[in-house]
Amino acid sequence: MGPPKMTVRTISQEAFDEMVKENVDDLGMDPAEALQDAIETLTLQGVDLSGIITCVPGESDAKNNPVIQCLDRLKQLDSGLEEQIRDKDLDEMVELFDRLTELCSAEGSGNAAIATKNGGMELVCSICSKIPSGSDRALVAALKTMASLLLDVQSQGTFHTSGGPKIVVGFLDDTRQNIDILNSGFAVVASAATGNEILKQSFMELKVDELIMQILSRHEKGGIQTLYDAIRVLLTPDDNRVVASQVYGYARKFAKIGIAGALVDPLREGLSSPSLVSASIALKAVAVNDEICKSIAESGGIDAVLRCIDDSGLQGNKTVARVFCSLLSKLAGTRFAGDPSVLQEIMSTITVLSLRSPENAARAVEAGAGDFAIQAMQKFPAAQQMQRNSCLMIRNLVVRNPENRTILLNNGVENYIRKAKQNHNSCKDAATDALRDLGLDNYNS
Repeated sequence: MGPPKMTVRTISQEAFDEMVKENVDDLGMDPAEALQDAIETLTLQGVDLSGIITCVPGESDAKNNPVIQCLDRLKQLDSGLEEQIRDKDLDEMVELFDRLTELCSAEGSGNAAIATKNGGMELVCSICSKIPSGSDRALVAALKTMASLLLDVQSQGTFHTSGGPKIVVGFLDDTRQNIDILNSGFAVVASAATGNEILKQSFMELKVDELIMQILSRHEKGGIQTLYDAIRVLLTPDDNRVVASQVYGYARKFAKIGIAGALVDPLREGLSSPSLVSASIALKAVAVNDEICKSIAESGGIDAVLRCIDDSGLQGNKTVARVFCSLLSKLAGTRFAGDPSVLQEIMSTITVLSLRSPENAARAVEAGAGDFAIQAMQKFPAAQQMQRNSCLMIRNLVVRNPENRTILLNNGVENYIRKAKQNHNSCKDAATDALRDLGLDNYNS
């Protein structure tokens, strides 16, 4: 099911300029007042002014805007082309693309909206289709500009109708050895597919999953950060305009061709891997069911995650600790983790990480460590050591974090701790301490 069409009130640059002019000529406003009145009136009417160049009449006009100047020159170059860009034009195009990317990437400038409203996306797609083979600098520059223009549903729609997905996937397929092109190209994939179910589907129809697998196999040492971003975005159900997303089916396809296993490789390298955090987040997006999580465990994923968590604690790397605790909680909550001995080791690791560290304890609970402990205690009531490790972990999660106490108590943790205390002599001290640090008065009973 495709996203429903959304009606947005807009206005052309010409109509906006004419409204300002009428304020001056007919109502006698000074230029600055006329401009402000037009902006306020249209805003109150619910008109979307993104992409409109607002300048004071007599002081400047739209043609002097640097974005428009870049686009006008690129249009001149493009209109003079037949099928392929001439070598003599490539250097100038690179300069223009770089300048346009810089302008459109300026936060709060509105330049990207101005570019897309004035045909920037169609123009970039047109030029990209004419860039000759081997012109890597021009291609990287064009792809960076393309990514900078993908800021909303409208620009994504133009990218789609201009054949953007096919153009980008074609470049990625043809230049698998060039890291710069791969990074720039997958940045476009990630930007285009964010919040857009139609573009996710378009990339999948172009077999981007198979291409990703081939590139992961060829570049085992990583270095293509945006590839992991693309995986995460393609597998995230973030388009609230559709009733049912297809991303879970895409994740199963990713896993079936080996992408889940390939994403474990950067984890094995540990904290020295430049792709560690990105690969972990991407792997979490792929792990959508028990079967996939089991395959990750069988390929050494759990062991790699535990080592990374351990190393992050030793080195004080809070980012890695947070991300990997989140991944671990997802993996540990699946059917493959049916071995209490595995679960108790996971709990032991989280216990060490959260010892005298309120920040790590907060992140662990945010990542689902508390729910993980409750589920494990419920599922394996006879596993003495796992029950004891659960109590120890819970204690560290709450002793310096009062907010965590409320969360865990509301989720029913007290009942399971008391059962562990009652059923296992080895758990009595740990359970008593956990109940005390949860703030319960009758912790000795």
